[in-house]
Amino acid sequence: MPLASTGELVTAAADTRSAVAAFNVITLEHVEAVIAGAESAGAPVVLQVSENAVKFRYGRLLPLARAAVAAAEGATVPVALHLDHVQSDHLLRQAPDAGFSSVMYDAARLPYADNLSATRAAVDWAHSQGLWIEAELGQVGGKDGKPALDAHAPGARTDPDQARDFVAGTGADALAVAVGSVHAMTTRTAGLDHGLLKRLSAALAVPLVLHGSSGVPDDGLVAAVAGGIAKVNVGTALNIAMTAAIREFLAAHPEAVDSRKYLSVGREAMAHEVRRIIGVLAASDSYPDRP
Repeated sequence: MPLASTGELVTAAADTRSAVAAFNVITLEHVEAVIAGAESAGAPVVLQVSENAVKFRYGRLLPLARAAVAAAEGATVPVALHLDHVQSDHLLRQAPDAGFSSVMYDAARLPYADNLSATRAAVDWAHSQGLWIEAELGQVGGKDGKPALDAHAPGARTDPDQARDFVAGTGADALAVAVGSVHAMTTRTAGLDHGLLKRLSAALAVPLVLHGSSGVPDDGLVAAVAGGIAKVNVGTALNIAMTAAIREFLAAHPEAVDSRKYLSVGREAMAHEVRRIIGVLAASDSYPDRP
């Protein structure tokens, strides 16, 4: 089927107090696994290509993007393509011609005024191209191999009043909020501030996005969706599943040299994790405190 629009998928989820799962992809095996898992679950999904993934692919966006578009068009469920954590304006401007309907423009590392100014400029250009734009306020942290941020440090969390002003000042279509999760966690021990999330949901009219979701336990994800998160970003969980499956296969088959043998095992493990996570997010429908 034709590529879906990230904005339409997320807006529909926000309207029903549910969430769409968005998975970061690095290889074609990631792409195929995410689509297979979503098809198995019968749910729409967002394929995300991060700026770091583009750097890994020799700085070239199109090879992975074109493969993702082709795979998405052959899917039996709606699949959208999203460019994630973009800091480069050069990369931002490649998005429309590469099949992306949305971009997460990441200026959260900058002081507030600079974040607002840079995001406003990015939003203005992106909207002129028909792109849906996600921004970030607060410090989720944990990217680029840097030490994990203390998600409980003063100033790390997103302030509801500042967030309201930021969205109004930038025109962003969605906001990634810092409520206790951290990127690249390999343990599922992140504790979310659900009270803060409730205040953010009440303060903002745009959909909210949770980054660093791989480190959040299942019950925390369910509560987050019930509390107003409409897009849940997952990356590290897929890499953990893939790596564990490949390690197990190679340990059992040390003679193996055909990469298809172990990559297929890794792909299957990722597809299983995709279906599992989508099922977890769907459980928010029966959450006791759901509005």
